[in-house]
Parts: sequence; C-alpha cells; structure tokens
Amino acid sequence: MINKLVNKIKQTGAPIVVGLDPMLNYIPEHVQKKAFAEYGETLEGAAEAIWQFNKEIVDKTCDLIPAVKPQIAMYEQFGIPGLMAFKKTVDYCREKDLVVIGDIKRGDIGSTSAAYAVGHLGKVQVGSKTYAPFDEDFATVNPYLGSDGVNPFTEVCRQEKKGLFILVKTSNPSSGEFQDQLIDGRPLYELVGEKVAAWGADCMGDEYSYIGAVVGATYPEMGKVLRRIMPKAYILVPGYGAQGGQGKDLVHFFNEDGLGAIVNSSRGIIAAYKQDAYAQFGPENFGDASRAAVKAMIDDIGGALADR
Repeated sequence: MINKLVNKIKQTGAPIVVGLDPMLNYIPEHVQKKAFAEYGETLEGAAEAIWQFNKEIVDKTCDLIPAVKPQIAMYEQFGIPGLMAFKKTVDYCREKDLVVIGDIKRGDIGSTSAAYAVGHLGKVQVGSKTYAPFDEDFATVNPYLGSDGVNPFTEVCRQEKKGLFILVKTSNPSSGEFQDQLIDGRPLYELVGEKVAAWGADCMGDEYSYIGAVVGATYPEMGKVLRRIMPKAYILVPGYGAQGGQGKDLVHFFNEDGLGAIVNSSRGIIAAYKQDAYAQFGPENFGDASRAAVKAMIDDIGGALADR
C-alpha cells in the first residue's frame, strides 16, 4: 500500500491528506436539519449528518488528493451508529481510489493488539469465511508498550501489504512531558524513531517502508533530525494550519526527492467555510470551500518545497 500512496502523491502532486474528523459543530445547519428530519435528534441522526458531510467533502476533493485520514474517535462518540458512519466513509473513500489512513492510535499487547490489527487492517475468520471488518489501508499505532504492541500490526501489514504510521513526536503542546525526556543524553522520540526505522527495514516497498511515523508539524527542527534517523519511513505530519504549521516549516520532513512526507489538515479543510478566507462560499457550498482550501494547501507546500 505504501507503493500506491507514493504513486498517488506523484500523480496528484499533492503530498497532503485530508483529515475527516467531523464534529457536529463543523457540519452546516442544513445538513444537520436534513439528517434530523429523517432520523430525529438521535445518534443515528448525528451519524447520518456526519456521513453526508464526509461524502460531500470527498466528492469535492478526491481528484486533488491522494489520501484521507478519518479519526475514529469522532465517530465513536456517537456509538454504534457513528462506527457505521466510519465504515461507510472508509468504503466510500476506497471506491474513490483514495488511500485511507485509519487514525485509530491503538497500542496494546499480544492477542489484544493482534485483534486490533485484524479488525482494522486484516481479515477475521468466521467459521469457513473471512471478512475485512474496517479495511483501512494504514493505521496509526502508539508504540509506548514496545515491540509486543507493534509486532502484531507489522505481521498483518506483511500479509495484507498494508501499512502503519507509528507515533514518534506528536504535535500537541504537552508531548514533551514524555517524548522529550532524555535517555543517555538523547530524547526518547529519537529512540522511538530508531525503532521505527528498524521495524520498517523488514517491511520495504519499492522506495519506502510500509512502516511510517507520525511527527508533528509544530516541531520542524525535531522533524529534521528524525528525517535523518528514518530515511525510508514515510512521515505523516499533523498540525498543519489550525495548529500553526505552514508549508515553510515542513520542508525538513521531506527527502531530496520531494517525497517521504504527507501532511495532514483536518478542520482547516473540512470546516474551511467557517474561515474568513473562504466565507464567500457560505455553509451551503461547504464542499467547494474545502476544495479551495485543499488547492491553497497544495500551493503552499509545493511552493515551499520548490524554494528550499
């Protein structure tokens, strides 16, 4: 799957991923009203609003982008109906030939980790039949429990030719409470980066490994170090836009070939119609606002890479 991701990035010229992280307050009132008219102000109604919101954004942006990243918590908060909307979103994006990064941030050990891996990336056996339950292309994984938590995922990735993005240095302000702690004079995130490179060496695609890393856009200098430590790992970069990251901050995440990183924007794209820059579209044309925001992001990052 890493080969498909790299090829899609080359084809689109857009090293970006749209984070499908819908909150109800992102969803225009007319979309909510339509869903509530059919299902009431229920969990089912919320899930329907989410699904219709996602579908419009995907329809308006799928020709411009290589990938999407639905964050499962935004769906889980609406219970089983929300998870059904998550699955519908994953399936629809795959129909549109988009690479789907399931932002699930799982991290456990043994049979529990194996069950997460099978549920999101692999196939589960039911009697004489097998099923792919959620069927994302990549998943995000928290490595805090060590190799016991990651190995079941890498095994499924080898079987299914799918991939991982492992949390190395996250974009949130308090990430340094643990990730920056020094061990023998080196920050923990560097040691995690070395493990990611080692895990990835056994799962290589044509140019890059199936095992990538998550490194926040808000820490560009750390990104420069981690790029050297993990030369064959694709880096998923959250924190663009709404969290402060800009194209000029991101060039160190990329290799000299202009590849090696994919930058995520969530509310900066899906709620673009709420921003002054795209206010002319209005809530009724929220999908067109998202498309304009995608184009602006592509230009920003592409310009920064061209100028480096």
